[in-house]
Amino acid sequence: MSRLSKQPIAIPAGVEATKNETLVSVKGPKGELSRSFKDDVIKLTIENGTIAVEKHVDTVFSRALVGTYASHIKNMIHGVTEGFEKKLIVEGVGFRSEVKGNNLEMALGFSHPVIMEIPEGISVTAEKNVITVSGIDKERTMQFAAQIRAKKKPEPYKGKGIRYEGEIIRRKQGKKSA
Repeated sequence: MSRLSKQPIAIPAGVEATKNETLVSVKGPKGELSRSFKDDVIKLTIENGTIAVEKHVDTVFSRALVGTYASHIKNMIHGVTEGFEKKLIVEGVGFRSEVKGNNLEMALGFSHPVIMEIPEGISVTAEKNVITVSGIDKERTMQFAAQIRAKKKPEPYKGKGIRYEGEIIRRKQGKKSA
């Protein structure tokens, strides 16, 4: 059984959590998130400013989901109070990025600019060589950051490409001359 689900999840002041059958909604100062949970496997109870996540039936599937659901609820609460942010570093000669309207436009050494549409609910800023992706939904925010990184992954010889802040790129030694 998951350690995350053993302790109830505290709902901070200014955050309101509600449950309608299978849908759990969390509303806070930054926005509102809702997610559907399997009601027949996991039992969610909201009372006294806490959310308790328990197994409804003791099966392998419910033991696997109880910690996942607890983590999803914690992420929803964190998202509506503080939000999530991921920074990407664009490294390379001539590599640029800028936000134009609802699009992120990047010059990544291709013959054409790479244009990505910014999804609803996510904000992107580009300053010098740093792209900052932020939003209240952790999954959508981190997924969009991963899609940006996938456009030009860092290569191991010079380190050119897009990498996460704090990510360490293992470098390879180049060709040796005789």
